[in-house]
Amino acid sequence: MNGAGHSETGEPLCSPRLSSFFADLHIHIGRTERGLPVKISAARNLTFDRIVRESAQRKGLDMIGIIDAHSPPVQEEIAARLKAGVYREHPDGGLVYGETVVILGTEIEVKEPGFGTAHLLAYFPSLDAIRRFTHWLSGRMKNVQLSTQRLYAPVSDLQEQVTELGGLMIPAHVFTPFKSVYGSASDRMRDWLDMERIAAVELGLSADSSLADRLSELSALTFVTNSDAHSIPKIGREYNELCIVAPSFLELKRALLRQGGRRVIANYGLNPKLGKYYRTRCLGCEALLPPEETKRCLRCGSHKVVKGVWDRVAEIADQPSISPAHRPPYVYQVPLEFIPKLGPKTLDKLLDRFGTEMRILHHADIEEIAAIAGTSIAEHIRLAREQRLQFDEGGGGMYGKVKQVQNQT
Repeated sequence: MNGAGHSETGEPLCSPRLSSFFADLHIHIGRTERGLPVKISAARNLTFDRIVRESAQRKGLDMIGIIDAHSPPVQEEIAARLKAGVYREHPDGGLVYGETVVILGTEIEVKEPGFGTAHLLAYFPSLDAIRRFTHWLSGRMKNVQLSTQRLYAPVSDLQEQVTELGGLMIPAHVFTPFKSVYGSASDRMRDWLDMERIAAVELGLSADSSLADRLSELSALTFVTNSDAHSIPKIGREYNELCIVAPSFLELKRALLRQGGRRVIANYGLNPKLGKYYRTRCLGCEALLPPEETKRCLRCGSHKVVKGVWDRVAEIADQPSISPAHRPPYVYQVPLEFIPKLGPKTLDKLLDRFGTEMRILHHADIEEIAAIAGTSIAEHIRLAREQRLQFDEGGGGMYGKVKQVQNQT
């Protein structure tokens, strides 16, 4: 997207000198082009260059954050394409490919004494900066080629190093039951992280602003919603709308810190009910459990229970949901992959007609969608735009599902 941006009342969301742009800041690399592993749990075809092209040409994203750019063989690929002129470095930070800007990032696993394990995201303005960060990591990590490896150093050292290199730090998927600030590390972020060196907080697929705003220590921070994509179709399933001059690392920093009128003007994320960890679920009988059964399932007796984000937030909340004045709207997004009966062939037809998934989700005429994909798919997309779809809730590692509708108007 590239436009002034307007609210539901027609008021401009950005000042005349600024425009709005879509950004997904958490996309993983599965393999290098030579087949070397980076994120082992991610798809093999998720290479750096494939991510860039897919995001720019099919997804319609203006800015992307590619995680795992700390990996030395990935950095070799980036350098080669810079030399060949496929990418160029933006003077304000980031790599430029067509009209899309790539922010180079990494995800790191940390564990402070007395606390659980959590994942942190860090972003850097240039290839040189993230190369220097990789050099620093190499003496504090067992395998710097791979994604999301454990850091054997105090988190304070990590935050200081990111700051020295001009980077940004964002705690990842902060409520997810496994390896996150609140899901597994602690009840309070401030107990082990320097809050002054946190640029924003990533909510994760099973949370939204209303849940996160039940924690008073997050009130001053900007929220971001990102895909955490481990495969090509997952890119852009969550994203942010930024009010900035133009995509670059510097403008991203200003937006996250809300400087000079720049800001996040909307978070587009899954309805938390579609997330894998929204509700508490028993892994033994797969039943969704009430709050009083977060440790043992009374139906089958199993202790293999995964506590949901909703229940975890209820445990640690210190206030009702109070959104600060700077908090933008959280727009529930239903990615096209969740639309019932929308298969890859039909999606290709829609993309041939409308260009990008962003355009299909937000702007394409519903009657034109119906002419290509059928009335049922068009109706689900229309109801998704109107926030009127119903869901079967997810939990315990299982995504929620969109309930199919029949002839609803």
